[in-house]
Amino acid sequence: MKLEEAKTQFIQVWGTLGTDWGINRTMAQIHAVLLLSPKPLSMDQLMEELSISRGNVNMNLRELIAWGLVRREIIPGERREYFVGEKDIWEVAKCVMRERKKRELEPLKKTIDKLVKVTPDPTSEEYQTFINVTKDIQKIADGVDTLLTRLTQVERSWFVEKIVHLFTTKKKRK
Repeated sequence: MKLEEAKTQFIQVWGTLGTDWGINRTMAQIHAVLLLSPKPLSMDQLMEELSISRGNVNMNLRELIAWGLVRREIIPGERREYFVGEKDIWEVAKCVMRERKKRELEPLKKTIDKLVKVTPDPTSEEYQTFINVTKDIQKIADGVDTLLTRLTQVERSWFVEKIVHLFTTKKKRK
């Protein structure tokens, strides 16, 4: 496979993967192009590479910058803005975790925290079921929140070392 074909496939796959992260396909494809580029790219270059409009590139770049996945870069002597994608995949994963936590988990936790305070009715079977379900969701949400907080604070080398150790260590027989 030639490099251009591989790049095209990567951009398509990254775009599809992005929808699983909660971002749109075009936003992920722009990130993929920037991720693979050894140098900063202008908005015009991104438009040409992906055959998309200036407005689409502009809107998605703003969102990528807000997520922390892309940054602006000034090139001396150039009037255009240039953009660079975060290339450290562990940092990309941490940015995605932080944003998903902020956009999805925190609103869920806020709602569940209110719902578990429903007026008690110990004689109602429906009340007991409601409380059991919402408290179980609350426990899981709190656990996921703690896990995501810790994961976004951990250094790459420690995390990779622990995961590799987990999957390569055989259990000792008694």
